[in-house]
Amino acid sequence: MAVKWRRLVLWGVLALALLAGLAYAFRPQPVPVDLVRVERGPMLETVDEEGETRVRDVFVLSAPVGGRLRRIELDVGDEVISDQTVVAQIEPADPGFLDVRSESEAQAAVQAAESALELARAELDEAEAELEFALAEHKRAHQLIPGETISQRALDEAERAFKTRRAAVATTLARLRMREFELEQARARLMSPIETQTLHGKCECVPITAPVGGRILRLLRESEGVIQAGDPLVEIGDPRDLEIVADLLSAEAVRVEPGQKVIIDEWGGGAPLAGVVRRIEPYGFTKVSALGIEEQRVNVIMDFADPPARWQRLGHGYRVEVRIVLWEGAEVLKVPLTALFRDGIQWALFVAEAGRARRRHVELGHRNDLETEITRGVEAGAQVVLHPSDRIADDTLIAPRD
Repeated sequence: MAVKWRRLVLWGVLALALLAGLAYAFRPQPVPVDLVRVERGPMLETVDEEGETRVRDVFVLSAPVGGRLRRIELDVGDEVISDQTVVAQIEPADPGFLDVRSESEAQAAVQAAESALELARAELDEAEAELEFALAEHKRAHQLIPGETISQRALDEAERAFKTRRAAVATTLARLRMREFELEQARARLMSPIETQTLHGKCECVPITAPVGGRILRLLRESEGVIQAGDPLVEIGDPRDLEIVADLLSAEAVRVEPGQKVIIDEWGGGAPLAGVVRRIEPYGFTKVSALGIEEQRVNVIMDFADPPARWQRLGHGYRVEVRIVLWEGAEVLKVPLTALFRDGIQWALFVAEAGRARRRHVELGHRNDLETEITRGVEAGAQVVLHPSDRIADDTLIAPRD
């Protein structure tokens, strides 16, 4: 019997040890969590968006006439003076090639002009001969009139004939010059582009001067070539007169007002820049996002509030990050957004109390991308759980993560 009792005691001790080990192994373990203290401090509610710097007034210089543009020698960034700096020069364009029929017609026109010129020369010779005869008759009449050999009427007729022949010579000479010009015109129609190449650099070009002072922002056309009237050539502006434009969602743009403070970040400098909203454009436009969603956007124009010495390295078309301040507070009770979750229709968070998580419903105020204002539900100094997982519920054991 003693042996039997000893066995029972041994197995009982082993069973109790096994039960104790199982109870220890399956005892509730505290969930490691990250905790943060609810504190008061400054807070900003902003609208964040990418922006782009641009020169306030950009002038596009275009060609006033069509022709051949000479190569523009200016480079991007060169300074120009209003009404003094010659930006470009335009010379007449080369004529086009003639097809077979047009060339034949032009050659026939040259031959016709040459024949008309020969005819005009013959007419001039005839008119000069008639003038010589009229001049001789006129002199003879003057010699005979003192002796009353001829009548006064004969003298008048001789004078009229002389003046008429002289006018005929002048008319024929003018006709001869006209035929010469017609011949030059007909020959000009036969001029080929190869012949006009020798005239480049010798003709009077049309100079195009800068309408305003500033710098060359962009060369829209640099190389030599044929252009049409109205073709854009260069863009001119003053890089010292910059503004910022950002396209906001229309739902966010209605919350923005002129005069609101702007924080300009990610511009390449060491510290953020200060700005101010100048204008919200009244016209919205549709823009397709990176996800292929159509969005209604509105341009918001902002000015720099800092002196130009701080942002002078910025130029036209530079990327910046802008944060338009809609509201700001100095002593705001706030928590990180990552501590909040939805509990039905209410916002809630977990407060650490005596090693357990306690659910608290809270009311929110202003918020931004990182923090939110707490108006009711938790006091300053309380510790709340960050990133609460599905392992955490009300009254769950928790432990601060190492």
